[in-house]
Amino acid sequence: MKTKIIYGVAGLILGALLMGIIGFYSLPGLMMLEDETLYDFETTVEVFEKKLDEAGWSVLVIHDMRETLKGHGHDVLNVKIFELCSARYSAEILKLDDERIVTPLMPCRVAVYEKSNGKTYISRMDSELMARPFGGIINEVMQKAASEIEDVIAQVIR
Repeated sequence: MKTKIIYGVAGLILGALLMGIIGFYSLPGLMMLEDETLYDFETTVEVFEKKLDEAGWSVLVIHDMRETLKGHGHDVLNVKIFELCSARYSAEILKLDDERIVTPLMPCRVAVYEKSNGKTYISRMDSELMARPFGGIINEVMQKAASEIEDVIAQVIR
């Protein structure tokens, strides 16, 4: 009986350890989304900005990482990081004290970049997945916002 308990506890510990290792190494692949776009870099940026505007999203800032890094002596392929905001969603979170904890995730960030294969990609954090553990209004608002951004992105990807 004692041996069975020891084997049972050891199995649980080993199983938990194995799940932890698998989770640790698979999380980056779950947290970030990347898709090849239908267009070249410049066209992707242009179409993406147009579709964001049509969907009612504001582009707060576009970080041109190629130009920024060029100023520091580095040469990289085209990369633009968009900081996006939808006032209707931001206001729902920012007006509530306890929900402000997620402000480091605001604004939404989406990157458009080239890879050495000559293709253009768009990437972003999986906001729907990130929102779930928060529950409540944070989950509800982030789910809606993420869904809208995904609808926009769907118009520029393969």
